[in-house]
Amino acid sequence: MSKPEVKAFFDEATFTVTYVASDPATGRAAIIDPVLDFDSASGRTSTASADQVVAFVNKNRLTIDWILETHVHADHISGTPYLKKQLGGQTAIGRGVTAVQSTFKNIFNLADLATDGSQFDHLFDDGDTFELGSISARVIATPGHTPACVTYVIGDTAYVGDTLFMPDFGTARTDFPGGSAAQLYGSIHKIFALPDETRLFMCHDYKAPGRDEFAWETTVAAQRDNNIHINKGVSEEAFVKTREGRDRQLGMPKLLLPAIQVNIRAGRLPDPENNDIRYLKIPINAV
Repeated sequence: MSKPEVKAFFDEATFTVTYVASDPATGRAAIIDPVLDFDSASGRTSTASADQVVAFVNKNRLTIDWILETHVHADHISGTPYLKKQLGGQTAIGRGVTAVQSTFKNIFNLADLATDGSQFDHLFDDGDTFELGSISARVIATPGHTPACVTYVIGDTAYVGDTLFMPDFGTARTDFPGGSAAQLYGSIHKIFALPDETRLFMCHDYKAPGRDEFAWETTVAAQRDNNIHINKGVSEEAFVKTREGRDRQLGMPKLLLPAIQVNIRAGRLPDPENNDIRYLKIPINAV
């Protein structure tokens, strides 16, 4: 199986990992889950995180074919538009984004928002394939955390978004609109069906209790044997009970409201109003 080279960029402010996966034979590459820095207290954005990716791509003379989102993120704003402007590449997400757009169009009262996913260059369906240079890649629909979640399998690697965390931290929450613990169970078992040695890359890490270092790479075998929420010994009924119980205790991500309304637009900020200032909405008592 082909082995892409993988470079990780960890944003500790949002505990998000952005990846550049590249084919060493051709230099063709994909960027997965990029971050636009956002300070919620001041409303200021920054491209510092994205600029690290740009510098790496340019230094290594890579050609960006794809900028891939694993789902509509609720914990950071996407850096996709900035990176596409700087580096090129097609933007893509799972076709389930249309369900997320429809839900949040109403919550944010976004009358002009198209809910057909047309903000992205490409929408992937379950089982779709693509190439990264000489490396074959495919898409697995893995909903449960959100309806739009997909896993990108590129050679011997898979980028699972928020579906899984490191084995000692467990799995994603399922209490967002359109989420489902039962659906997540089935999605994770699709990942477990990949070869044992498949390298799995998480979108986030928060350091599990007792672990001092951030970590974001593991394997299918390690997850299937050791994940504290879902492993080969956990039934669907037991997982759903545990996952839904944990979800009831969780607060909302601090950047959910700004992030969602930007990310359903493929990372595009709202247009400036007649005073040349852009505004994000904060719905009151609606989420």
